[in-house]
Amino acid sequence: MQNRTLEVGVGLFMLAGLLALLLLALRVSGLSMGASDGTYKVYAHFENIAGLTVRSKVTMAGVTIGKVTAIDLDRDSYTGRVTMVLDKQVDNLPLDSTASILTAGLLGEKYIGLSVGGDEEVLRDGGTIQDTQSSLVLEDLIGKFLLNSVNKDPAN
Repeated sequence: MQNRTLEVGVGLFMLAGLLALLLLALRVSGLSMGASDGTYKVYAHFENIAGLTVRSKVTMAGVTIGKVTAIDLDRDSYTGRVTMVLDKQVDNLPLDSTASILTAGLLGEKYIGLSVGGDEEVLRDGGTIQDTQSSLVLEDLIGKFLLNSVNKDPAN
C-alpha cells in the first residue's frame, strides 16, 4: 500500500511540474489563455516596420503598456499598419501622441515607444495614432555613410 501511495505522490508532483512549465512558457512567450478584457485596440501606420514582429512590446516611459497583435499592409496608403493592444489603465492617451519603432540596444529587438502628446481629446478603442516614426534600418545607415565617404573629393 505504501508503494502505491508513493507512486501517486510522484505522479501528482510530475503533473504539478508540467503545469508549472506550461504556465511559465505562456508567460515568457507573451501568449494568454483567454481574451483580456482590460485592453483596448489602437492602430498606427508606418512607412517602414523593418524588424517589428507580432507580440513586440509597446512601451511608454520605459514601462510596458501593451503589445503588437497584428502587422499588415494598408492597401490604400501602401504603409504598414500595426495593430496594438494597450492596457485599459492607460486609456487617457492624447490624440496627438507619437508612436516610434525603437530598438533595444544596438542590435536588439524592435518595439514601439509611445510619447504623450498635448491634445485634450484622447484615443479611443479603434483609434489611430497619426504621428509615427518608422524603424531605423542599420543597413541603410551604413550604406549612406559608406556612399558619403566614397563621394567626397580628396583634399587638393
